[in-house]
Amino acid sequence: MTLKAVPPKTPAAGDPPAAVHTQPSATPDPQPVVAARSTVDARSAALTVLAVLAAILMLQYAQAMIIPIVLGVLISYALEPMVATLTRWRLPRPLAAAIVLIAITATGGVLLYRLRTEATDIVQKLPDGARRFRRLVEDGRPTTPTAIQQVQKAASELEKATTQAAPAPTPAGVQRVQVESTPINIREYVMWGSLGIAAAAGQFVLILFLVFFLLSSGDLYRRKIVKIVGPSLTKKKVTLEILLQIDRQIEAFLMVQVFTSTVVAIATWIAFRLLGVEQAAFLGLLAGLFNSIPYFGPVIVSGGTAVVAFLQFGTVNMALVVSAVSLVITSLEGFLLTPWLTGRAARMNAVAIFVGLLFWGWVWNVWGMLLAVPMLVVTKAVCDHVEDLKGVGELLGE
Repeated sequence: MTLKAVPPKTPAAGDPPAAVHTQPSATPDPQPVVAARSTVDARSAALTVLAVLAAILMLQYAQAMIIPIVLGVLISYALEPMVATLTRWRLPRPLAAAIVLIAITATGGVLLYRLRTEATDIVQKLPDGARRFRRLVEDGRPTTPTAIQQVQKAASELEKATTQAAPAPTPAGVQRVQVESTPINIREYVMWGSLGIAAAAGQFVLILFLVFFLLSSGDLYRRKIVKIVGPSLTKKKVTLEILLQIDRQIEAFLMVQVFTSTVVAIATWIAFRLLGVEQAAFLGLLAGLFNSIPYFGPVIVSGGTAVVAFLQFGTVNMALVVSAVSLVITSLEGFLLTPWLTGRAARMNAVAIFVGLLFWGWVWNVWGMLLAVPMLVVTKAVCDHVEDLKGVGELLGE
């Protein structure tokens, strides 16, 4: 029996098409994958928003602990060059840190002690200044009463007539009760003020100890952070670059801030002495301190100097002149000196700084406004070296 190979049958023109059997595709329908991905993205975004809100609430709740730590770290960065200079003279690092802290604290204490009389003079002139301002407003009122003044006069007359009317007779068996406002308790205010001063002094001592320990340890925590990131050489290299970048930018920012604040303080003191302002040294010191707050600091200083000038001279023109001089000094420093000294590496755009001031001022009030720019500098240094956060660093930079 012979077997022959039968060739495949070619369908004729009139034959119906043969049924084609196809196996089900192993690739799933892409539509469920898109839906699953969108669900995952929505959950991730929701979790991110919740984590950010929780972090903000934690910052507000724990500000009494976080603010001293941030201040201690920044002060240690500012004092590190002095300690490093003393260690080159073969002094032990703890001894060098103690010498620097004692010298800085003693200098600040002597300066504040000598300026206390000027601050007291300003406070003593406040009642006299209030009377001058009231007389100035009364002298500037129009002689012909306006419609609003007529309505106010009529309302006051009605109120006077109501108060002078005879009280209604008290029914039998009902005791008349008169509500009297509680007088101001000066001792209570003094007690709360003393407690506030004591709490501030206690936090200042804690910050000094923290600064001393940070300066004494040197680069101990930097080495520990590099060790914690893991055995990967790439991760250690990136972490070390971030820490070095933060060190350079923070030190440069603080040195520039100290220098510019000193320049503003000295220039304000000289200008106010030439104008005849009595508390020139105290106002110069305040101008240098508030100069560390971008945008809002010069406005606060200008308003405060205007009030002090009005208390002394009693004229609006002199108050405007003193305020304008203060604003010119801080503006020249902000637009010319600071950008030239800071350089392009650590500079950020004005919108990011302004939004950062609003955010940290809302979270930590005045301390947030003082610490906003250093924390933005740290944030930008971290974001510039992390691949997933480079977009944030681009938004912060120029």
